[in-house]
Formats: sequence, structure tokens, C-alpha cells
Amino acid sequence: MIGTEFWASLLQIVAIDILLGGDNAVVIALACRNLPEIQKKRAMLLGVAGAVGVRLALMFFALSLLKVAYLKMVAALFLFWIGVNLLGGEAKEGESTKGNETLFSAIRTIIVADAVMSLDNIVGVAGAARDDMMLVALGISISVPIILWGSRFVLTLMDRFPVLVTAGAGLIGWISGSMLVSDAAYEKWVRAEMNYLSWASPFLLALMTVVIGKWRASRRAVESRDLGNEYE
Repeated sequence: MIGTEFWASLLQIVAIDILLGGDNAVVIALACRNLPEIQKKRAMLLGVAGAVGVRLALMFFALSLLKVAYLKMVAALFLFWIGVNLLGGEAKEGESTKGNETLFSAIRTIIVADAVMSLDNIVGVAGAARDDMMLVALGISISVPIILWGSRFVLTLMDRFPVLVTAGAGLIGWISGSMLVSDAAYEKWVRAEMNYLSWASPFLLALMTVVIGKWRASRRAVESRDLGNEYE
């Protein structure tokens, strides 16, 4: 018989997924914003389905993963590059019609970014689940539709207010900066000797994500115009 402890743990898992899933909703929205409307839902569903599978697999190694030296540093740099690409990888004229190529690219971005950003989240979920994978699966199955709805809402806001695209990329950079200084190999040293990096690193990575992403987007725009002039 399912008791109070089960429901309390399930509620904790759902709450953790939703509260920490706001960042994932931003990534999903950014990854899908250049797709044709008919493909946006498909990319979201397939991307989130793949991300859930990866997250469940990571759950088995949650506590040991975060103790691996330099893992979070590598993940942070990878996430930074994803943020730059999401902001600077504006589709050239005609690229948005390349159905499968662009669709699969969005799905891949969602899965990889979710896996990287979930390194910290899964520890909280694993603790709440007390090694009960059925609880984990049930909690994720409840929270995923909410995160999907959130990503649709964020996508609508980005279409209406393009400045949110830049803000979303900056948020990804901020998260990568936070991860960068929390690696198991040097986290204690950073806290003891260079504590200011705990706020300076997120700020700098967020700024770099926006600046480099905007620069890449402007270059792609120039290349797109030059390509269009060649065919006139």
C-alpha cells in the first residue's frame, strides 16, 4: 500500500524537476525557435523524450558522477558553447526549410543541454527518491508535461519579445559559469582562496555568451546577404 512517505517523496521530485526545469524550458525554446511551426512540437516532444531517457540513465550514477574531477568543468565549457550557438546560429535564408537536418539538430541540442544542465539536479532528485527508480520515473513523467508547456510559453514570449532570446542565451552562460567554479577538483580551493569567482565567473560567462553569440549572428547575417547578392 502506498503511504504518506511515497507521496511526500513524489511531491519533492516533481517540485525539484519543475523548479530546476525553468532553465531547460529556455533551452528547449531557444533550440526550436527557428524551426517551421509544424516541426516545433515534434522537436520538443522527441527532444524531451530523449532527455528524459538520458536523465534516467544518469540517475544510476548521480552521486559518483559529481565527484569525478574536471567533469563539471568540461560540462560547463560545453554548455557555454551551446549557449553561443543558440544565439549565434541564426538560420541563413532557406535553411529553416531543411526539415530533418534542422529538426534533428534541435533535438540533439535539447538532449545534450538537458544532460549537461541536469548534473546538479539529478542529485536532488536521487536524494528525494531514496533509490526508488519507480518514484523517479513517475515524478519525471508528471513534471515533463509542465516543462513542455513552459517551453511553449517561453517560445511565444521570445517570438513577441526578441530581447528574451539574448536573455535566454545569457542565462545559459550564467549557468555554465556557476558550474565552472563548482567542479570537485577545485571547488574547495575556490571557496577558500578566490571566493569572488562564485559571482564573477557566472557574470563573465554570461557576458561572453551574449557577445560572442551576437558577433556570430552578425557574421551569419552578412554571409546570408552576400550569398543573396550573388544570386541576384
